[in-house]
Amino acid sequence: MDPSSTPLHNFGPLDQLRAGRLPERLLRLLLGLWVYGLAVALLIQGTLGAAPWDVFHLGLALHLPLSLGTVMVIVSIVVLLAWIPLRQMPGLGTLANTLLVGPFADLNLAWLPLPGTMPMRVAYVLTGTIACALATALYVGAHLGPGPRDGVMTGLSRRSGWSIRRVRTGIELGVLGAGISLGGTVGAGTLVFALGVGPLTQLFLRHLAVRLPAVANDTARQA
Repeated sequence: MDPSSTPLHNFGPLDQLRAGRLPERLLRLLLGLWVYGLAVALLIQGTLGAAPWDVFHLGLALHLPLSLGTVMVIVSIVVLLAWIPLRQMPGLGTLANTLLVGPFADLNLAWLPLPGTMPMRVAYVLTGTIACALATALYVGAHLGPGPRDGVMTGLSRRSGWSIRRVRTGIELGVLGAGISLGGTVGAGTLVFALGVGPLTQLFLRHLAVRLPAVANDTARQA
């Protein structure tokens, strides 16, 4: 296999559980979701501009009497509707992502201190961007079903033939525009994330996607 390629298997819910290496994949899933919640908190606490999806979430939270994590759960449920035309297969990971990332973000926001200096704020943004890409590669690469937002990403990649990098960047920029209109916090960190997370996600997926010999002949798009 070309080391630059990324296998993204479009399994059904039962096939995801039968594909092998399940304990390892479950661990990767849960670790990825926790790291994603940490990434969200780092970018928000850095106060240099949140990630595009979180600009959208923060904008909604300004108009709703709900925590950021609760808003994230609600948006995740709504985004799942976009899976229907993409024929994207949900799974255990999809459900876990929908229900856990928001609470994990709230928990990390509760304990993560605000940085006191500009270098620390920059470090929060850079670490958050890298952590988000790493987290995405961990739970998408576990082949237990991507999260709602990443299901749109991988579904569009599979259906269009475009790379993960291209699709992810396009989605992030589109959501950013909606978030700005709602009053979400933007800044230099937002731009760093929007332009950097797609390439980093594709890079990490090359190394972290679980290889499943039992489905080596399964039809898969190469990102």
